[in-house]
Amino acid sequence: MSFVFASRRRTLMAAGASAAFALLAGPAAAQGAWPSKPVKIVVPFAPGGTTDLLARAMASELSKAFNQQFIVDNRAGAGGNIGADLVAKSAPDGYTLLMGTVGTQSINKWLYAKMPFDPQRDFTPITLVASVPNVMVVNAEKAKAAGISNVADFIRVAKANPGKFNMASSGNGTSIHLSGELFKAMSGTYMTHFPFSGSGPALLSLSSGDMDVMFDNLPSSIQLIKSGRLKALAVTSAERSSALPDVPTVAEAGKLRGFEATSWFGLLGPAGLPADITNRIQQEVAKSLTAPALKEKLLAQGAIPSGNTPAQFAQLIDSELKKWAPVVKASGAKVD
Repeated sequence: MSFVFASRRRTLMAAGASAAFALLAGPAAAQGAWPSKPVKIVVPFAPGGTTDLLARAMASELSKAFNQQFIVDNRAGAGGNIGADLVAKSAPDGYTLLMGTVGTQSINKWLYAKMPFDPQRDFTPITLVASVPNVMVVNAEKAKAAGISNVADFIRVAKANPGKFNMASSGNGTSIHLSGELFKAMSGTYMTHFPFSGSGPALLSLSSGDMDVMFDNLPSSIQLIKSGRLKALAVTSAERSSALPDVPTVAEAGKLRGFEATSWFGLLGPAGLPADITNRIQQEVAKSLTAPALKEKLLAQGAIPSGNTPAQFAQLIDSELKKWAPVVKASGAKVD
């Protein structure tokens, strides 16, 4: 009997010690439990565009930081709304993230008559990964044949041939689309818009000669520019890009004072994502973006790394929603 009683007492003491340890180490233990399986980063556009390129760069860095796989999942369609909605309706457990864009988080709300999600209420901002200028690119061979070597030439030829230039974009309402709409409005030109499911397919069509012009995110176009398949006429930022220092801005090249349109990309989770997971991801992204190798690679492609705090990213989304509302209205762009 004494042996049984002693064994039971030791068992109870061990259980009590385990419970006490769990209470003391609760937050740390819970924090350490994530991620215990692969994490999915949803890219709401087709492979090959800047959103996809940045997501894959982050997936690689986060996989190393957390010793767990971060996998890119491309879910293209509806200007990014299909992929974003998937994340908005996912469990806030840290295993489904979104590489959101200025389009999904700040433009689509004003463009689409019906939205499947609210860009503020239904997401947890984690961090801005990078911002980039767009670049006005044309098919090099077609531009040469038409005598187009700069923005002024393009405007002249476009005005002489209204509706005959095909303008590609990564989807309705993306910053790429609206950059083109802003250009049309300010230059007095008319081009036929063809929305694709992402920059990758749009660039393929532009390179093959089916399309004539695109206002693409610089990182996804820069290699095609350097190879000579595309000709860069101008960047859409207020200042020239260090990645293409010899390429003028649209404002200076086309004498379109005040023209400016840039894009940004950031990680978000569903609403209710725990603060500890949110902060851990933000800290690792910020750390990776300061590493010389990745930072220099992004800068060479025209991207400006960030890694800001969740609060700062939330403020950016709020301000961008206010900025793009009048731009969308003025453009007349609308998707039912």
